[in-house]
Amino acid sequence: MIRKYCIRQAGLLCLVSLIMILTNMIGYQMPLKDSIAGILLLSAIALFGLTVSHAMSRFVQLPSMLYVSMTGLLLACPISPVKDAVIQITSQIQFMAPATALGAFAGISLGKDLKDFAKLGWKMVIITLLVITGTFIFSALVADVVLRITGAI
Repeated sequence: MIRKYCIRQAGLLCLVSLIMILTNMIGYQMPLKDSIAGILLLSAIALFGLTVSHAMSRFVQLPSMLYVSMTGLLLACPISPVKDAVIQITSQIQFMAPATALGAFAGISLGKDLKDFAKLGWKMVIITLLVITGTFIFSALVADVVLRITGAI
């Protein structure tokens, strides 16, 4: 059961990885070798986190993103013996490369559910726009405060 899950997730990660490698190379002029190494490491972290999430789902229902994020954080934290390698390899990947792939999949997902979304009515569109705008503004405010406190700006 875990093996079948890992194979399915690895297939999806290969598709996402291909999009990220192309974005990283074309959009940010990163060398193919560096792009592949960074994406492979990020994919391995994601696959490990997804597998742990799947295995733990019998005991506790937590989002997969928690396990993926914790895996990445533990590998890159100051006490990790592999932190230098992880940081060096993943620093070759531009942040917007994964965001581009995420945006593409979000667009595909939204497109298939657009009829259902339209059935909710115009009020839901306004609420959605307000939520997105509020999230963006408050995220920017929090980032500004933290950057000012730390002296980065």
